[in-house]
Amino acid sequence: MLIYSTEQQMLPLTDWLQRAEAHEEKISPWLNAFRKRRETRNRHPVYDFLFEYYQCNKRIVSEWHPPVGYDLEGAAAERFLKDNRYSKSESGIYLNLESITEREISLIKWVEGLLQSAQNQQSLHHCYGMHEWAMVYQTDSIRHQDTPLRLPALEIQQMVKSQPLRCTHYDAFRFFSKLARPLNHIQPQSSERHVNEHFGCIHFNMDLFKWSYKLHPWISSELMADCFCMAIEARELDMRASPYDLRSYGFEPIAIETPAGRKHYQEEQKQLGIKARELASNMINECRLFLPQ
Repeated sequence: MLIYSTEQQMLPLTDWLQRAEAHEEKISPWLNAFRKRRETRNRHPVYDFLFEYYQCNKRIVSEWHPPVGYDLEGAAAERFLKDNRYSKSESGIYLNLESITEREISLIKWVEGLLQSAQNQQSLHHCYGMHEWAMVYQTDSIRHQDTPLRLPALEIQQMVKSQPLRCTHYDAFRFFSKLARPLNHIQPQSSERHVNEHFGCIHFNMDLFKWSYKLHPWISSELMADCFCMAIEARELDMRASPYDLRSYGFEPIAIETPAGRKHYQEEQKQLGIKARELASNMINECRLFLPQ
């Protein structure tokens, strides 16, 4: 089923090579560092999350791909023909819309609906990043075993009990410790994402990266790279507000156990949400190219 319709534009060789190089320069340092850590069996408690939790295809993330609606000039573009969704014409190499599947259309529609629902929601800024605290609350199962906690277990327990847990994101909530889950103000379900998600949630904002690569190649590489960079910012904020001591990795903690720390977190949370809302708007627009209006 073909919905998207536009006239093809020529993308000159020098232009698309520059785009590909810019994409590689943005992504490769992070991916190469991750691969080096894997080779040496080292771990990074902040950045490895982006490649392990999301289980993304590293090649898809690292390689620029031609956007919809363009013919790539030059023989160098024939490398994209390794993916059977690309075709060759007299004008050049292009992403063939006839190769889009019903399943991909369904996912595009679902993601567009999720993001639009979030756009319609008011952003909430009163969770203070407590989800990482709830994950280590009264449990011996600590996700980052090799990373020390910056507070004793008793102080972490007291902090969790003293602050309301207001997590709305199912994929964060499901990692709460067994004893922390009943303390949350709601019990988020996967089926309720369209109701609960909003741009005050840093994990939902990180997920923009996930949706961008899951919609490959129909979402542009430029947008994917922007979502990846924003996810890095979100992850740094996420872990700086956690009870882990990350100073040996160069991260000063945001002490959300104090009023000043909670205010600091809230300010960064709001700024991140502004960026995420704009990126989500761009993703919605790209998704709608494939959907009936």
